[in-house]
Amino acid sequence: AATLGAPVIFFCRNNGYAISTSVEDQYAGDGIISRAPGYGMAGIRVDGNDLFAVNAAVNAARSYCLENNAPVLVEAMTYRQGHHSTSDDSTRYRGTDEVNKFADTFNPIQRMHNFLDLYGWMNTDEIAQIRDEERLAVLDAMEAAESKPPPKLEALFQDVYQNVPEHLQRQEHELLEHIAKYPGEY
Repeated sequence: AATLGAPVIFFCRNNGYAISTSVEDQYAGDGIISRAPGYGMAGIRVDGNDLFAVNAAVNAARSYCLENNAPVLVEAMTYRQGHHSTSDDSTRYRGTDEVNKFADTFNPIQRMHNFLDLYGWMNTDEIAQIRDEERLAVLDAMEAAESKPPPKLEALFQDVYQNVPEHLQRQEHELLEHIAKYPGEY
């Protein structure tokens, strides 16, 4: 992205674990954000549990991308509350006290709830009503999206560049030839 001057935001949610390995055992140094300069990118680290901070960081990253035609790495520091997957038992490598501390102190949903309640902008019942309405809206949107046919492969090359680089024009041509040669596969 940096070598091509692509205005891309790379959003990395650093939840403190790579499957079962804590960040302390993964790498030395200052997290993922310290890798950004090595890739020729600007970087922003943000409290990933603070909705307002994440919004401000992403807006700043977007402005930077557009003004400099360059990528930005955003590292959002958070905590993985649950297991990594259905086959993972995170109690084998972290204690319940650790998980409970996050849930009680840093949970982003609870933090926002507390903020809205503190200022009297919404109470628990209003928040629950909005949550239920939005859950239904998401389910409706998923159903609508799943009912649409998949996009044509040629769409990979559309609406990305104002002037498509020559190497991508060649790739698009090769893809179209491949599709023409094997139409039954697509």
